[in-house]
Amino acid sequence: MKTALSIAGSDSCGGAGIQADIKTMTLNGVYAMSAVTALTAQNTTGVSAILEADADFLRKEIDAVFEDIFPDAVKIGMVSSGALIEVIADRLAYYHAGNVVADPVMVATSGARLISDDAIVTLKNRLLPVADVITPNIPEAEVLSGIAVTSEADMERAARMIGDAFGCAVLIKGGHSINDANDILYANGELTYFRGRRINNPNTHGTGCTLSSAIAANLAKGYSLVDAVERAKAYISGALGAMLDLGRGSGPMNHAFDLNSKFAE
Repeated sequence: MKTALSIAGSDSCGGAGIQADIKTMTLNGVYAMSAVTALTAQNTTGVSAILEADADFLRKEIDAVFEDIFPDAVKIGMVSSGALIEVIADRLAYYHAGNVVADPVMVATSGARLISDDAIVTLKNRLLPVADVITPNIPEAEVLSGIAVTSEADMERAARMIGDAFGCAVLIKGGHSINDANDILYANGELTYFRGRRINNPNTHGTGCTLSSAIAANLAKGYSLVDAVERAKAYISGALGAMLDLGRGSGPMNHAFDLNSKFAE
């Protein structure tokens, strides 16, 4: 069985972060492992507190995984400080980790700021250059590229700028009033569109975590980057389309789980 490691923060309500990553990786057919960067007190409406992991402890978490069950892919999510980013970049380089997917989480869906300004600088200088693909949303792409992104042409330009600057593939996630749900992948000098439709589901907490984890899971299973993104996008679109509502019993949850049988090959 292929394996994947999530290096990210915990979400106490289970919809995002480490919890979402483990669920997604498992349902996409790989064995999930974790290194926790922070504890958060949060739910779908906001983040009320963040308790960072100690940098030395995070190093030991990562070493414990790589020294025993070497991951076939790594997903990096919320990392709130420069010191933690330094540790992650150092250990991934030391172990020559492959299939590294970095989701540059800066702001939660609820609007809460999840990363400091100095950490953004370290993210750019140390972490993104060791990633194989990064998955920013529109606001994150603006921070990383330094340009305003208000159209699909801007998305293409930003993707090229980010990819060329950091030497990695870039998947810019659409939405944010620019398009329905069309994502753009820039890899090896080429642009690939992944078309989608906006699904009228208010339960979008953790969608970014889920997409990046699904990409990592499919890369771990040996799919090409384009195929991994396509499968991940189909997975999350199906999950949103199942209209899961945690307040209405277990029926919709069963539909969400049924969806994953085709992805667990």
